[in-house]
Amino acid sequence: MAMAAGAWWWNPPQTSPGAPKIPRVLVEKFDDLTGTQASAAITSGLAQEVAGQLSKFRDIVVLQSVETAPGKETLPPRFVLSGSVNLEPDAFRLQVSFRNRADGSILWANSYNGQTKVSGILDAQADIARNVATSLAQSYGVISQADAALNVSNPPDDWAAYSCTLSYYAYRVSLDPKARAEVRACLEKAVERFPNYATAWALLAHVTIDEVRFSFPADPASSPAVGRALAIARHAVELDPRNVRALHAEMSALFFSKEFDAGRRVGEQALAINPNDTELMGGFGARLALSGRWDDGCPLVEEARDRNPGPFAYYESILALCSYFGGDYAKAAMWIKKTAVPKNPLYHAIAAAIFGEGGYEIDAERERAWLEENEPALVRNLRLEVSTRLARSEDAEFFIGSLKKAGLAIED
Repeated sequence: MAMAAGAWWWNPPQTSPGAPKIPRVLVEKFDDLTGTQASAAITSGLAQEVAGQLSKFRDIVVLQSVETAPGKETLPPRFVLSGSVNLEPDAFRLQVSFRNRADGSILWANSYNGQTKVSGILDAQADIARNVATSLAQSYGVISQADAALNVSNPPDDWAAYSCTLSYYAYRVSLDPKARAEVRACLEKAVERFPNYATAWALLAHVTIDEVRFSFPADPASSPAVGRALAIARHAVELDPRNVRALHAEMSALFFSKEFDAGRRVGEQALAINPNDTELMGGFGARLALSGRWDDGCPLVEEARDRNPGPFAYYESILALCSYFGGDYAKAAMWIKKTAVPKNPLYHAIAAAIFGEGGYEIDAERERAWLEENEPALVRNLRLEVSTRLARSEDAEFFIGSLKKAGLAIED
């Protein structure tokens, strides 16, 4: 398959020798089922807007035409998005389907309605396009799930490198330390083989941060690992300044370095580039909240959870803290009980504080016993751990007081 000179990309394809070939998505021309001038305009506008919103995600390449021409080799798109629009007097209806081009199987389909009032038509098109793009291209979206389910025997280097990024998102479900080490090794090989692969560098920075976040005792603000993570993230940004995952990593490293204003600016920049990226939205919201800006961060986390197909544990733990610091201990208990990461000690510490402050004595005792049995190093250093994760001293002291109410011995 080759590409004609007239075909074009919405975002630059990462096909240089230093980066692997990532999934390509063909957005076909939508069918106009009504056949009027108005319906033609709406149909064309929807297709353009969907392609534009999809192009904000840097882990895919978006095309709107594929033609054959001699002398130019390129990968054919593996996925195809098609749609049809039916116009009625006061509304339109878009039906879209996303399929695997190799076998024609439909991976996802949905329909959307919008008003045709002049004042709202552009907003309706943009809102629908954002929903389509988020469903397909976010970290745990349709494309990621489809590729994660593939079993490729003797994979080429391109697929092996790309699959490392999929493995990272699988690790994020469990946060298992063994999986973290395996993912780190995989990403290190990926960037060695493809030194211009910005997303792999970005995820390597995230894994490096996690090695500090989930090791006890630790002081992320002074850890050399955070400095390494920041350097790796900034290298990823240099490779692709509009790669949201790279900016996300830089933002996180800055927050863990207690450079809150700088981290906020990077987070705002990334969210402006792609407001549909729920992984970024939730991460940025969490960092804002834990830095003391609860009113700014918590709504972002809530929206990220609502728009994301999962996993939910990270969002739910932050929402539990949002409710806890807001004084709604019943709601905080509800959120933390939903959180399904049974081996992660930080989630147990959050649960102990919530149950201790809320007067849930049996639950608090269970969490205290788990922490003392499974994470004695964390228990011995709870004051340090809390103060490094909650930026405001008043938040840290309140949380420590709640842990004491749960029965945990913490020195003053």
